[in-house]
Amino acid sequence: MSHILVIANETVASTQLLDAVRGEAEAGVDLVTVLAPVNAPSGGYVVYEDTRRAAAGRRLDRTLNALHEAGISAHGLVVDTSPEDAVRDALATLEPPPDRIVVSTHPAQKSGWLRKNVVDKIRAAAGSTPVEHIVVDLESEGGPKNVLVVANETVIGEPLLARIRERAKRLRRALTILRADGIDAHGQVAHPDPFTAATHAVEDERIDEIIVSTFAPSKSPWLRRDLIQRLHKATNLPVEHVVLQEEAAITT
Repeated sequence: MSHILVIANETVASTQLLDAVRGEAEAGVDLVTVLAPVNAPSGGYVVYEDTRRAAAGRRLDRTLNALHEAGISAHGLVVDTSPEDAVRDALATLEPPPDRIVVSTHPAQKSGWLRKNVVDKIRAAAGSTPVEHIVVDLESEGGPKNVLVVANETVIGEPLLARIRERAKRLRRALTILRADGIDAHGQVAHPDPFTAATHAVEDERIDEIIVSTFAPSKSPWLRRDLIQRLHKATNLPVEHVVLQEEAAITT
């Protein structure tokens, strides 16, 4: 029985990786196991482990759904260890043991794994098991964008909701990964500082653009701390600002 072990971070649900795995399956692979590591924080004093684990779980679910739709027998695990330790554990415990490993990363200029020599460490942990490295450029794949919305009391304000609806209309071509109402959305309570919460989210999963919702400048402590400019500078992503006027707020 042929068995492939796949390990990747944000690129785990990429078209390039899925196509490679599908090709292997068509060539006679019987089973695919996908490992989705929980991202390690790059800094800071507070770590929201649940949000990082949830992000890894979403990446894993998208990948398994795509493989199942292609008729490939696949299962997966969210793992808390380093990628190389996860591979070492998988080789020691999975039955049948994987006979090949596929590692997926961003290109060198964007990949933390490559900067930390993770692929080489996985090859060392794999021993005699062959390791294939696939480089995935998510920007070249197109497809739906992942939009991060940062909001506090304004989260149910009509201007923000209208902007999200408008953005969602542009994504309806990706019907296979959108929910029945047309928007694939999830949310979580994060770090109390909006800048820290947003930068953590960018570390945890692929983010293409950010929408920040605030009250008017005269009433927004976020704007007094230059949140919009700081986020753009720190993430190098487009940051859109939506202002909720007090009279436009939804009350209950």
